[in-house]
Amino acid sequence: MPSLNHVFLMGNLTRDPEVRYAPSGDAVADMHLAVSRKYKTRDGQDHEETCFIGVAAWGRTAENCGKYLHKGSPVFVEGRLKYDQWEKDGKKNSRITVTAQRVQFLGGRSEEGGSQPAAARGGQQQSEERFGTAPVAGPQDEQGGDDDNLPF
Repeated sequence: MPSLNHVFLMGNLTRDPEVRYAPSGDAVADMHLAVSRKYKTRDGQDHEETCFIGVAAWGRTAENCGKYLHKGSPVFVEGRLKYDQWEKDGKKNSRITVTAQRVQFLGGRSEEGGSQPAAARGGQQQSEERFGTAPVAGPQDEQGGDDDNLPF
């Protein structure tokens, strides 16, 4: 029987990413994401529900998340669901988290006034190329063309 485990989430971090290193030496960033949904009830009242989701990123992605993201940062996460179970003090616990396969930084300029981090721009460029939305350079762009000759 075929199965599929793939999620797309867009939201804001509820706290700074926590980066740690596994015994293998791989970086792991634990993040907490808030994803909101706004809707109207049958009687016309506006409502908003928020889902809080744990996200784990690994390797270079984890290091970049720890370096460039902070509480409130908007992100797009692509990944898979993971079900964890453990027992503590005789009580069984469980939770579902997301293991990130890709994290795209969505913010524009940083609060310090600098430009968006290079890692974020690279992720966006990769996404644009993947989905066919990357800007295409025209002949003027490649040769350092003159903006004064634009027809608009």
